[in-house]
Amino acid sequence: MKKWIVLMGVLLTVMWGGQTVYAQEEPAESELYARSACLMDAESGRVLYEKDGEEKRPNASTTKIMTCILALENGNPDDTVTATKRAAGQPKVHLGVHEGDTFRLNDLLYSLMLESHNDSAVMIAEHIAGSVEEFAGMMNQKAQEIGCEDTYFITPNGLDDQNEQGVHGTTAQDLARIMRYCIMQSPKREEFLAITQTASYTFWNMEETVIYNCYNHNAFLSMMEGALSGKTGFTADAGYCYVGALEQDGKTFIVSLLACGWPNNKSYKWSDTKKLMTYGLEHYSIQDVLVRELPAAQLEVLEGQHGGRLSEKAVVPLSYRCDMEQQSLKVLLGADEEVQVEESLPDALRAPVKAGTTVGKVSYLLDGEVLKTYPVYADESVKKIDFIWCFDIIKQKYMMRG
Repeated sequence: MKKWIVLMGVLLTVMWGGQTVYAQEEPAESELYARSACLMDAESGRVLYEKDGEEKRPNASTTKIMTCILALENGNPDDTVTATKRAAGQPKVHLGVHEGDTFRLNDLLYSLMLESHNDSAVMIAEHIAGSVEEFAGMMNQKAQEIGCEDTYFITPNGLDDQNEQGVHGTTAQDLARIMRYCIMQSPKREEFLAITQTASYTFWNMEETVIYNCYNHNAFLSMMEGALSGKTGFTADAGYCYVGALEQDGKTFIVSLLACGWPNNKSYKWSDTKKLMTYGLEHYSIQDVLVRELPAAQLEVLEGQHGGRLSEKAVVPLSYRCDMEQQSLKVLLGADEEVQVEESLPDALRAPVKAGTTVGKVSYLLDGEVLKTYPVYADESVKKIDFIWCFDIIKQKYMMRG
């Protein structure tokens, strides 16, 4: 197979949207308060920056993004949810429910994500799965499906816990993957964003005897233009934690922070989040890396019918079989990153060849990972040389001499 390598470099200073963007230095680990941090490209899931990003740690109420998305995917917003004794016994921060109280599932999701109520999390888990333990199983299964490599959930609210299988917690990279699923991949992503972007929400219990007011504690929503979503968290073991997302200039970033200070360092998470988001915005730009022309326009076809001259060889033209001018491959690239383009084709084909047959591919790679592969097709059919074709060639030559 033949391979051509094309390197597409991005200059230290790039143009995007008519503005010059200067590459900011990557933050030193010492510049971040968080013990673990991750900056992720939400579009591709690529980790752009990490500080001990694969170190497993308790993650407190950032757990609730998984609880919320599972409830959205597996429950009905108008379901009636009843508080059990276990739910009513959850510690602060809590809604303050009593055993037997009933609520709409949709209302509890606002309680869960805006105020981070621990009793609401248990009510939701028990309603969706029948028990906290069964719901934790759903959480862990979903984490595996998303691609989390070192995440283990025991509770739906993120309270510090452990059992014979491990400690409740995740890594900064895995937490970013979960947020990416919630805002980019889940069939309920729009509902998730609507809840987490709500500034305040008021609801009654089903009996309409008590009214509840919820206020969003994700201060990042008003800190940077394009802030999309986020969830805070704190426990004694986890410290302050945060996961948030931002969309600006067509770029979407996720920042996750674990162990980002303890009291009285509540603002550290906002400083780290803004620092990493700013780095992403200033260091990365979206580039169209698609090479629209095939380096090889045709391939020889062995034993293929041709024009009839001894010096002539059968060839077949190649194409993508689509209008490449209408195609694009937009990739988020840093100032010093390169995309590798590999075209893989055989030296020759063997007749017969049918038009539309896949004969090779063109792959785009970044850091060794395949971003996109385009199949290459034979654009015409070529028949195999046979007796009748040979007879016709001889006949034509004889007639020309006559």
